[in-house]
Amino acid sequence: MIPPHNSLVKYDNAILVSTTKADGKQGAKQTTQTEDILNSILPPREWTEDGQLWVQYVSSTPATRLDVINLQESLDHKLQQRQARETGICPVREELYAQCFDELIRQVTINCAERGLLLLRVRDEIRMTTAAYQTLYESSIAFGMRKALMSEQKKESMEKQIRELDADNEDLERQVGELSNRIEVIQKKEAERRESDEKSHTEEVDKLKALNEQLKASLEGLLSAPKK
Repeated sequence: MIPPHNSLVKYDNAILVSTTKADGKQGAKQTTQTEDILNSILPPREWTEDGQLWVQYVSSTPATRLDVINLQESLDHKLQQRQARETGICPVREELYAQCFDELIRQVTINCAERGLLLLRVRDEIRMTTAAYQTLYESSIAFGMRKALMSEQKKESMEKQIRELDADNEDLERQVGELSNRIEVIQKKEAERRESDEKSHTEEVDKLKALNEQLKASLEGLLSAPKK
């Protein structure tokens, strides 16, 4: 017989219920009220081996002080053996502590069923709260990943825009350089033209002055000639 995985919850020896599924659950033991409550809190474990159906009920034997000490030692041993993480989210640590709490519920229920049922409510509420926190954690992780992806995409978009703006800036600088060269050439040509015009104007003025002097001299010569 190969029992299911070992648990911190204390179970009785397995019972052969039937040899085939068609036989039904024959051989099930008679239970007391306390055992019925225990079975409702911690359902029996069932498994099939070689066509035989086995069932294992949670133990209804009261726990001693030594059982509690052994439970603590078994918990520490399993935490170390299965390499459970001491902090953060750890499914292994969560499973082992859940088994330990179930075993404590079993021990309490045997002595006081009402107290055990109250602990069951506490256990279920803790599990609901833990599940809610886990869902919230997973949602926050997914949200963080989406935000990181969006930030990365936005970063790539901004980097692309920066590259485009840098290219546009380089093109504008090139155009500015070309226009500056053209302006410099035009200004140089304009200065040469003005210099040439001024030189031509000066030469023309000088010629006119010389002609004017010649005319004045001729006129004076005519005026000063004796009359006949």
